[in-house]
Amino acid sequence: MKRFLTLLILAAAALLGAAAHAHKPSDSYLTLKVNDNMVEGQWDIALRDLDFAIGLDQDGNGELSWGEIRARHRDIAAYALGRLALSNAGASCPIKAGQQLVDNHSDGAYSVLRFSATCSAPIEKLDVDYRLLFDIDPQHKGLLNLQSGTQASTAIFSPGTAHQTLVLREASKLAQFGDYVVTGIWHIWKGFDHILFLLSLLLPAVLKIVDRQHRPSDSFKTSFVDVMKIVTAFTLAHSITLTLATFQVVTLPSRWVESAIAASVVLAALNNLLPLFQNKRWMVAFAFGLIHGFGFASVLTDLGLPQSALLLALVGFNLGVEVGQLAIVSVFLPLAYAIRRTTFYRNAIFTGGSGLIVLVAMVWLVERLFDLTIFSVFV
Repeated sequence: MKRFLTLLILAAAALLGAAAHAHKPSDSYLTLKVNDNMVEGQWDIALRDLDFAIGLDQDGNGELSWGEIRARHRDIAAYALGRLALSNAGASCPIKAGQQLVDNHSDGAYSVLRFSATCSAPIEKLDVDYRLLFDIDPQHKGLLNLQSGTQASTAIFSPGTAHQTLVLREASKLAQFGDYVVTGIWHIWKGFDHILFLLSLLLPAVLKIVDRQHRPSDSFKTSFVDVMKIVTAFTLAHSITLTLATFQVVTLPSRWVESAIAASVVLAALNNLLPLFQNKRWMVAFAFGLIHGFGFASVLTDLGLPQSALLLALVGFNLGVEVGQLAIVSVFLPLAYAIRRTTFYRNAIFTGGSGLIVLVAMVWLVERLFDLTIFSVFV
């Protein structure tokens, strides 16, 4: 039991520490358009990631100006393209940097690097070696959209899949679907605000309120049913808004969405300390799940998928989010139920954990509302 409690404390500390430093998982968006032996590329890389890697903020004021970015265009291109290699039939395809722009994605400003590559022969299989940021951020992912004529396929690059061979024929629907499922799983596992919102709702599931005091739940079945209500409500809600946003029926400004997600984490955790909803947490999960759905949709929007792939991507990505979510629940619930009677769970994990989540989410809320970076003051 002591070993288990120690591991649980370390896991919680690691999660909160990582959460304090991340609003959104570090992703870049790479688009390659292949025509015969030519490749036209566009690479969208977050300015915050580039600033961390090569230092764009020259005056150290915590803000990036257009002048600072423009002055480092050559360095940005050298850094990025030095970590991308294309080859065809064993022969390298030299990459030439092109125009550089700045564009806003759902989570902030990105450098848009356009480039071209010429191969010695018509391309049937394109070998892509992707190593951007892996040396300083092992959690970084490169999201690739490969287009050839009317065909499109996707791939995800990580430290374990840095080199991939892409066949220029339309990937099977099953393979594409699998790619989107994996993208959804990674998004929920790396989306610390989504995880903390879910955990805030799960923490009381193994407890009950008696005379305004939290007491251990009497049965696992009761706790399980409570969790299923929460998960079902959250799933239904975010599926609705994820669909609406993906098909651009309803769109909201990203700052509003990200701020509202942070506020949802604050309220969900605060409800554990000052119970307002008690037996209606599933209603909280549904109400705020609608907001989280818009946050999930930002990933598919940023991928720039063709209309023909939207439905497949939507279903696969949403399924991936559910798989990732259920994995968290399946680990948390049995362990929490096993130690629900301990003072450690009630005081350290439930009360202390909820308090820490409130503090972290409050910082997120201020950062997102006013476009600040508060945690850099403390680290």
